[in-house]
Amino acid sequence: MMEWWNNLYQYLADYFQYVSGYQEQIWKAIGETFVMVGISIAAALLLGLPAGTLLYLTRRGQLLENPLLFAIVNSLVNVIRSFPFLLLVVAMIPLTRLIVGTAIGTLAAAVPMSVIAFAYYSRLVEQSLLEVPRDVIEAASSMGASTLQIIVKFVYVEARSGLVLGLTTSMISFISYSTVMGIVGGGGVGDFAIRYGYQRFEYEIMVFTIIIMIILVQSIQFAGNVCSRLLDKK
Repeated sequence: MMEWWNNLYQYLADYFQYVSGYQEQIWKAIGETFVMVGISIAAALLLGLPAGTLLYLTRRGQLLENPLLFAIVNSLVNVIRSFPFLLLVVAMIPLTRLIVGTAIGTLAAAVPMSVIAFAYYSRLVEQSLLEVPRDVIEAASSMGASTLQIIVKFVYVEARSGLVLGLTTSMISFISYSTVMGIVGGGGVGDFAIRYGYQRFEYEIMVFTIIIMIILVQSIQFAGNVCSRLLDKK
């Protein structure tokens, strides 16, 4: 048994010594992933949250019922979400070049990711707000609250747990999307695994990057669950 443990220890020591040779590239890849995902999260909050709220407000029977506006925003969200992500990245190259001046690089990769973030999170926001009991809105209206006050002080408060879980789910999806951004030179952990692991047949590197992704996703999910539980007053 002792010999088995010694062999395992020696194997792990050799493995981490081998991986440490790529330390600089690994940290660079993690940083690129954080940049792409961070910009996507910002887009989800700044664009997806208002869009999802607008979808909720303009639905039939809601405070700002507007079938035409709802149909326009709903169709836009559906069209973006219907695009296979890789095709969306390629189709947006002209727009990406217009916005950031280039179609290659981490910032360029963040543009299509921000677009999908807007569409993805807006739908989750709409679903979370629809779960708020109608009684809450009626009570707020009876107290003379404006539409903005109803949304900010009542609906968002009631739906905050779901909004946090939706953002957590979105963040994990953004990490998944970031793994294919090597096609436009976006870099990231996924691109590192392909270039240094798969293409060079160094499967130890691929395994290590998979472990990194698992740890990252599990950490985000755990943090999201804790925040959601703390915010849930039901």
